[in-house]
Amino acid sequence: MADKGKKFTIKPFRTYVQMDQQGASQIWNSLADAIDEIHNRNASSLSFEELYRNAYNLVLHKHGALLYEGVADKLSSHLLRTVERLARAEDGTLLEEVSHAWSEHRITMVMVRDILMYMDRTYVQQNRHRRPVYELGLHLFRVTVWEHDRVQPRVTELLLRAIASERAGLLTDDRTLLKSNLGMLLELGSADGSNVYERDFESLFLGTTQEFYRLESLDYLSRNTASDYVTKARSRIEEERNRAAALGLPPTTEAPLGNIVETELIERHARTLVAMENSGFAALLRDETKLGELADMYDLFVRVPGSVDHLRDALAERVKSDGRGLVSDQERGAADPPAFVRGVLRMRERYGLVVERAFRGEKKAARRLKESFEDFLNADARAASCLAVYVDELLRSGLKGADEPAVNAELNKVIVVFRYLSDKDVFEAFYKQHLARRLLGGRSVSDEAERAMVSQLKAECGYQFTSKLEGMFNDMRISRDTRDAYKQHKKTLAQAGAAGASIGRGGDAGSSKGNAGAGAGATSSSSPSAQQAKPVDIEVDVLTAGYWPSQNVPSCTLPPSVTAAVSRFQDFYLQKHTGRKLSWQTSTGTAELRATFGSSPDKLRRHDLSVSTYQMCILILFNDSPKLTLRQIRTATGVPDAELRRHLISLCTPRHRILRKGSKGKAIAGDDDTFAFNPDYSSKYKRVRVPLVSMKETGGASSALGAGAGGDGAAGLASAAAGGGAAGAGGAVPANVEEDRRHLVEAAVVRIMKARKALHHNDLIAEASRQLSVRFVPSPQFVKKRIESLIEREYLERDDGDRRVYVYVA
Repeated sequence: MADKGKKFTIKPFRTYVQMDQQGASQIWNSLADAIDEIHNRNASSLSFEELYRNAYNLVLHKHGALLYEGVADKLSSHLLRTVERLARAEDGTLLEEVSHAWSEHRITMVMVRDILMYMDRTYVQQNRHRRPVYELGLHLFRVTVWEHDRVQPRVTELLLRAIASERAGLLTDDRTLLKSNLGMLLELGSADGSNVYERDFESLFLGTTQEFYRLESLDYLSRNTASDYVTKARSRIEEERNRAAALGLPPTTEAPLGNIVETELIERHARTLVAMENSGFAALLRDETKLGELADMYDLFVRVPGSVDHLRDALAERVKSDGRGLVSDQERGAADPPAFVRGVLRMRERYGLVVERAFRGEKKAARRLKESFEDFLNADARAASCLAVYVDELLRSGLKGADEPAVNAELNKVIVVFRYLSDKDVFEAFYKQHLARRLLGGRSVSDEAERAMVSQLKAECGYQFTSKLEGMFNDMRISRDTRDAYKQHKKTLAQAGAAGASIGRGGDAGSSKGNAGAGAGATSSSSPSAQQAKPVDIEVDVLTAGYWPSQNVPSCTLPPSVTAAVSRFQDFYLQKHTGRKLSWQTSTGTAELRATFGSSPDKLRRHDLSVSTYQMCILILFNDSPKLTLRQIRTATGVPDAELRRHLISLCTPRHRILRKGSKGKAIAGDDDTFAFNPDYSSKYKRVRVPLVSMKETGGASSALGAGAGGDGAAGLASAAAGGGAAGAGGAVPANVEEDRRHLVEAAVVRIMKARKALHHNDLIAEASRQLSVRFVPSPQFVKKRIESLIEREYLERDDGDRRVYVYVA
């Protein structure tokens, strides 16, 4: 309950008394005095609460305009006194004076803003054309102080002069003064939306920077090497970056500043830096020890991405030039095929290191490197044949004693070059020839290395590419089992063998080796080894003809004892494999003969001769006649003329003069040229291997892939690849490979058209090229010819509505 003794008093409302103009002026005068005190740094004696209340009352009583305009006039008067002082200042102290005046003005404006906060929140918000107090102060500073004709031009000049002195390496004023003045311009511009910084400093600064570096770069480059210039340019770029950070330049200045410096120092001189004699990028590429300098130049150029193209072009041109030099050496005969490939591998290692280190592993540079190697390696089919010879050398002797990691490393290098080849089918043809020689002659360093190489090729090109190569290995495995079975078969037979044929005085046939084919195309190789009065022994490799290189060489006439041994093996084999046919390839066999030399019975010398099957057939003839003509030997043996000449010359060389040639000189004079057994032949070795001379030494040439291969397969094929046969003069594609390409293109076109039914000419060529690229890259003209051939044979037809569209004929 309420207390009954308590009384309530109700007072009337106070009447609102409007502040008159006089009262407002008095309040403003007190505020003006306070602003003066703030300018004079006597603010400690002021009551900011009272000043705020006074400003509040003025705005509340609708005297905001009086307050706003009074503050503007008061600030302007103070700034006029400031600018008069700055206009009289010396150049040496002007930057410091301006910096100090700016700092004092900002402090003043912060205090004034705090006093007039209510005016900013109400009066200024209601009058959009009015600026907030702080921004008003900055605007007045710009208009009154900065734009004075004795301040702005001088300050701008002093700023640019100080920066120029820094660039010249001279000591300059404290950077804080420069930063303060530049910060002032940035804040003045942002306060009222003016472009004072850009107008009065940035444009001039960027212009003088461009001119400075244009002149300096020209002068420095004319007096120094490219490497020195790169070092200088990198130093300058770093200096400008540090200066921009130290001066507080905004990103809108840093970006164009960096572009100007990089344009003047890098882009403008990029071509010159690449082409400078003795020190440019192109010259440094010739020196393997300059990787560091190459990397420095790349690091500089990469700042201007478009300039790096000049470096890539220089690299590509250097690679092509070196590659053309290797090709030229190989054409002139100054370098054999393995030397050519070793040169390519050295180039790949060297320039691969340049891309990895100097170009920092850049993908575009790696692509240009690849394209450059492809450019000179695919000028013709020479590189494919040379690579096959190089691999043959590796797998015959180059990898002897190497462990598995070393073998894989060498084969990986081969695959790197192989990837550059567009004529992979040419490489395959040559590689198959060499592989056949190694497998049949037992000349491989190891089966593991051979299979590793085939595995690498399979991983690169797929199963189709290596199916025949794998079939060759399978044939050799089956042949070993067949030989073992035949040996066991002979042990169970008791039959008299034909007496061995003797050579010269009492010589006898020791062993022989030839080639045969089994079934629907199998090939084998045989080797007789006989003692006197014993049948000739043979070892046969039965090979599938579809897997092995075709040898369209007729079989020669074998000696009777060898023919009997061949018949015995043929009977044994066909009993176990009915329906097959053996085709003996005597052009690739080897034989061992025991020959007796000497003029008197008490001075006889016996040697075991390791010869080709053709040489065995030739030498056996001299058991019955001491001298024979070329015509007589050809008739008796049936050996093709080119091969007969080659094998005869091999038996007449100074080192292995088993026969004496009637005519003088290396070449054979004609069909009547005579050959006689040489009883005076001698050697310090009991077992003598008689190598074959190359085809070019006989004065003939081989026109088909593999022609001219004899007992020494490596020597025969190497000479052909060197320019005498398979690759042809100038590295032309071998005829049999060209024929295979025709079939492959036609098969691809038919396969595509069977799936698509109808296809435009350009689309068909593009798709066929894509499918065939794993083996070779056909030209559009080549594909077009095969399409025309298919149209003639009614596999395809042209569309009636559009003649460039092909339709599949079911």
